[in-house]
Amino acid sequence: MFDLKFLKKSNSKVMYRVAEPRVVISFTSNYVLSDLEDSRVNFPDDRFRFHSYEEFEAACDLKGDPYGALALVSMSSSRVFLDFDVQLTRDYVTWVDAKVVTKTETMTIEELFSYIKQEAAKVAWFECTTTVDAVFHGSPWYYIGCGVCHTKAIKGPTSLMCKKCGKHEVDAVPQYLTKLSVYDNNDQAVFVILGEAGRELTGKQASELVESYFEANESMGESMGDDHLIPVPQTLVDTIRRTYMFIVKVSDRNLKGHIHTLTVTKVLPLDAPEPVEALVETVSEEPVDGRVKRGSDLVESGEAKRAKSGN
Repeated sequence: MFDLKFLKKSNSKVMYRVAEPRVVISFTSNYVLSDLEDSRVNFPDDRFRFHSYEEFEAACDLKGDPYGALALVSMSSSRVFLDFDVQLTRDYVTWVDAKVVTKTETMTIEELFSYIKQEAAKVAWFECTTTVDAVFHGSPWYYIGCGVCHTKAIKGPTSLMCKKCGKHEVDAVPQYLTKLSVYDNNDQAVFVILGEAGRELTGKQASELVESYFEANESMGESMGDDHLIPVPQTLVDTIRRTYMFIVKVSDRNLKGHIHTLTVTKVLPLDAPEPVEALVETVSEEPVDGRVKRGSDLVESGEAKRAKSGN
């Protein structure tokens, strides 16, 4: 028997319990453990087991406990910001069960712009439900990225290189880099669709769309040089007049430069698709010098054009 002083006793919550006992005893930095001699109090024999860290970690999954998960205990409403520019954060989000992650705060476009102007604003992610008004064209809607880290590949002496991976020869994979004009209520903004968010928006990988274009225009052959501008694919044009829930990132670029172009990291559909009827009038599919001719830098819906003309 032992006499234990300066200890902390608490009841173990079922959801965090990693062992059978309901009582957890924690040792403080100044605890005293000594032999108990000639005890005058009779009490039933009990067994205490001291777990090493390795034993504790091995037993934590026996009950399906969220061991190692991020936990926030607060008496008031709190907000956690995860910086996705840090590799440890990306590793954590990849590892953690999606059910454990708290839902992102919802904001309108007006509220997003108001947040960006605040001096205390930080990098954060928000939900924003908007309708696609137009797709930008006149510049590439995708970029060539590293097949490993998806960073934009750069031209080397004989092949494409990746600065981030440090490789002098990489497998090039097209990735989405698409600008959308979106609106909600009376406010409008420009969202940039990157990478996987593009697949969630269209249902197709950028590499698949690029490959399909070259297969369909194989007869053009060598006339399509490295600077050939591939037209905005119909799958992107079909997003016009559809409403989506976008997860957008307020980045340092937004906070420091007050730039209103927001990056989309995830796309969730909200409504059934509607046919885009006015596209035949706004898009000319005949390439001239490898480019698509349009009347402006946007492929717009008919409703948007009428709204701007005031008719």
